[in-house]
Amino acid sequence: MLILGEIHTGLLRHPTSVTTGVARDLLDLVAGEPVRVSERPISCAWSPDLITGVDCPLAGTSGRAVGTVRHCAVLTGGCVVQASAYTTVDPATEARRLPWSHYISRPGHVEVLAKTPPAGLADAFLAGERGPGALDLGGICARTIDRVQASPRLDRRVALRVPRTRFRWAATVGPDRVDLLVDDGDLRTLRLALPELPAGRIADLCADIARHDWLLSSLIEVIGASALGVRAREETLPRLAPAIDTLLHLWMPAARLDGGMAAVWESLELRPGFTRQWETLVARIRDQLSVGTVEALSAGVRV
Repeated sequence: MLILGEIHTGLLRHPTSVTTGVARDLLDLVAGEPVRVSERPISCAWSPDLITGVDCPLAGTSGRAVGTVRHCAVLTGGCVVQASAYTTVDPATEARRLPWSHYISRPGHVEVLAKTPPAGLADAFLAGERGPGALDLGGICARTIDRVQASPRLDRRVALRVPRTRFRWAATVGPDRVDLLVDDGDLRTLRLALPELPAGRIADLCADIARHDWLLSSLIEVIGASALGVRAREETLPRLAPAIDTLLHLWMPAARLDGGMAAVWESLELRPGFTRQWETLVARIRDQLSVGTVEALSAGVRV
């Protein structure tokens, strides 16, 4: 069994974190379906699941993928917005295309219509080897997140300008394996092998990893743009203030993951070491604030 997914993560187009009521309105994407909200240990809201039908070529095989993709939008801390899309890839039950009722009855699954079993399908997906009209989970994510960002409840002003990231993942059954590749641009890829593959739980795990990767990448971006250690401290500290207000309190890896999925985070903490790098960056910012405060107090005493 194989599960393919992609997640896009970015900052909500609003100058402040939104309230729970606004979050519900932003994520009300399916009429009559409730938006799930949790306030502990960090505020988070989930849109209802959306289902999109697909009938298209699939990278890594000469056959077609027919079925449905499950996707949703998530808002964390009232300001970090994500769109997640995933599907489980199964061999076709028959050599011919069946009526849509068959595929709709299995939401979040696609069947591969191919004469030979696809080899290297996960690798082709992670590498982005898409031909014309091929399955595009990233396109589904982009449309979902843009739909949230287009809400009239947002005023389009942002306190912090940081890019979106794309997080593409593939999971298969097998002995535990976690391979994360951080591209120089906005793309990250994750290859997972686990003894069991509950698709929804793995999608939640990947969304959690993608969100914290975005937080870390955004903080690195802000520190680099501030020219910390190059420009005068009185110039750099105001550039860091939006990141302090918006990002620093959101770091909470594996907060909602169960033991099996949280164990994957433990391997990521060893290599590449997300939290170590985050804490180092946060300590650097706080040291600059402390030194700046001491300098300001000293200048006041001298006057």
